[in-house]
Amino acid sequence: MYPDESLQAFIEPDPWWEPTESIEYGRGRLIKAFLPHVDQNPYIAIPIGRSEPAEHREATVKFVPLDIRQAIRYPNLPVAALPQFPAERWGVYRIKKRPALILGSGGSKVDNNLTAGKAKWQTNRTVIVAPYYGVDEGEKRSGFNPVFVDRIRRCEYPQFFWDKLPIAGSTVESILRLDHLQPVGRSQDSIEFMPYRLSAKALLLLEEWIAWIIKDDLAFGKEDEEPRLGDIREFLLEY
Repeated sequence: MYPDESLQAFIEPDPWWEPTESIEYGRGRLIKAFLPHVDQNPYIAIPIGRSEPAEHREATVKFVPLDIRQAIRYPNLPVAALPQFPAERWGVYRIKKRPALILGSGGSKVDNNLTAGKAKWQTNRTVIVAPYYGVDEGEKRSGFNPVFVDRIRRCEYPQFFWDKLPIAGSTVESILRLDHLQPVGRSQDSIEFMPYRLSAKALLLLEEWIAWIIKDDLAFGKEDEEPRLGDIREFLLEY
């Protein structure tokens, strides 16, 4: 399944992906979720009034690009459907349902007696995920430069990780963006589980990769040890 000039080939005959039917928010679990285009500046929705003077469930809004330097202006006519809280705005993002990988399961559950009477957002758990982007060019997608993809597959960049997902899709190869880490609500309303997870050996290498991008720490093995990420990367860049 994987070419010789890829990280995944180094753990064969062990699999990179393995099937699972469990419903767990564990590290290495493949999911789908609606995720925003984080590199694009969002719009903000500004309520400018009600559709009908006596109708509180509908509002007339205008959309303007977000400018962090712009002062917040509150509507003259309150709208129940879009309440305006101090120092807050209504953000509007383009989102897309795409594959993603769970990299953090969200921590421990907080005891109910510590949260009684408080807002749920204070302790509602999330999972930390990284999104996959399709490599192939499509009718509405420019795709990635093949030369660039080849360099990603050889582990040149810490923020890009090449893979082939074990699920049907519009592209054969995918790029995991580790610089697009983001939280997603730990809920089956927010997450669709795919029946695959990374194998134990794959997770070990991915943990070394995360340390590489977060701490700029690339792991190398000793002569009597199995190759670690730094050793594999050096080999692939010279392959």
